[in-house]
Amino acid sequence: MTTPKKLHIKTYGCQMNVYDSERMAEALSSEALGDAGYEMTDSPEEADLILLNTCHIREKAAEKVYSDLGRLKPLRDAKPDLKVGVAGCVAQAEGAEIMARQPLVDLVVGPQTYHRLPAMMARVNAGEKALDTDMPEEDKFDHLPKLRSAARPTAFLTVQEGCDKFCAFCVVPYTRGAEVSRPVDRLLAEARALVDRGVREITLLGQNVNAYHGVGPDGRTWSLADLIWALNDMDGLARIRFTTSHPNDMTDDLIAAHGDCAKLMPYLHLPVQSGSDRILKAMNRKHTAASYLDIIGRLRAVRPDLALSGDFIVGFPGETEEDFEATMQIVRDTGYAAAYSFRYSARPGTPAAEREDVPQDVAVARLHRLQALITAQQHATQDAMVGRETTVLFEKAGRKPGQLIGKSDYLQAVHAEAPDALLGQVARVRIITAKTNSLEGVLV
Repeated sequence: MTTPKKLHIKTYGCQMNVYDSERMAEALSSEALGDAGYEMTDSPEEADLILLNTCHIREKAAEKVYSDLGRLKPLRDAKPDLKVGVAGCVAQAEGAEIMARQPLVDLVVGPQTYHRLPAMMARVNAGEKALDTDMPEEDKFDHLPKLRSAARPTAFLTVQEGCDKFCAFCVVPYTRGAEVSRPVDRLLAEARALVDRGVREITLLGQNVNAYHGVGPDGRTWSLADLIWALNDMDGLARIRFTTSHPNDMTDDLIAAHGDCAKLMPYLHLPVQSGSDRILKAMNRKHTAASYLDIIGRLRAVRPDLALSGDFIVGFPGETEEDFEATMQIVRDTGYAAAYSFRYSARPGTPAAEREDVPQDVAVARLHRLQALITAQQHATQDAMVGRETTVLFEKAGRKPGQLIGKSDYLQAVHAEAPDALLGQVARVRIITAKTNSLEGVLV
């Protein structure tokens, strides 16, 4: 019997990369390819193929990838047959430059062509190098195997890819391409397969997920709210989430769904980036602080307990102290359960990269002030949960005997003493202790 080859994937960045890594693993699996396939391993030392699924959003993203590739050289020296590949957005942006700079790389594949991985690996195993960063007309999802592993009770489902917004700081339109929405029937079939394999919660993914506009089985264009309502009717599925949204695509029917749809969880990630209208215009965001706050008000009118998270960029070129104070004010006005904040870093090829940066020490000081405010709001949100009841989907065993860990309605980590029979199940829990990043509860 042939010993299966081993595949190790290191995933950088967003949830969409997590989803892509899972689909790449399936495309290369023994279940899909037979004896030519791979089994996953958590150990790069065991691997016959290592894939780095990269992200190009943050500062020095490419250099971090090259650094990680350099650390793989001793593994290649010890195991000459080891194959190394780079996938994802850095692969799309850098292309052949990756192979030129790091000869140990055997394959480079972009985020729109990973369905071609089996054919690329056949070339690599024949002694060739393989490079594919096309933006093909064919839908990669049509060519991927109809497999979806479900060892966990939660799963991601990409429904929309690409971006047409062209924010001045962002590379996504260049690395992921134009906005494309997947057909409804294929998404419902994939969701059904996940639920049949034990998934209880599905998170719908997209660069601008609320811009979803897929063709429905009735021939009309469905909105994200339409898709959510169809999933709401799916037996066996307990929870629905979606991320990441853009304020300009927060439609009336999607806002209403937050109030009416029982399975749609009361948590929304809605990035604003800045509270200054002047900076928002410079970012090409096409919304204002007031329009953002109006959306928040309408959402909380239909779902008062809605937990919000957001993204913020501090030190964008031209940002003044007054602009930064406007960002602090929108945080105070909104009240976030969590938020992600970053000092601006120029991405090559974007319009903002050609503008003069805010001095680094000023940007860092502002970032610290913003993060202190966000942390205080996060603590207040956690503390307010004490004494309340929430449902928890238990996902895995905890560190202590008899303990399980899961997520609350509001995406908070919760641990409680519970029988193993509740793994993969939703149960009511009363919160008794709040910590910065987790809650402790008891079964009701």
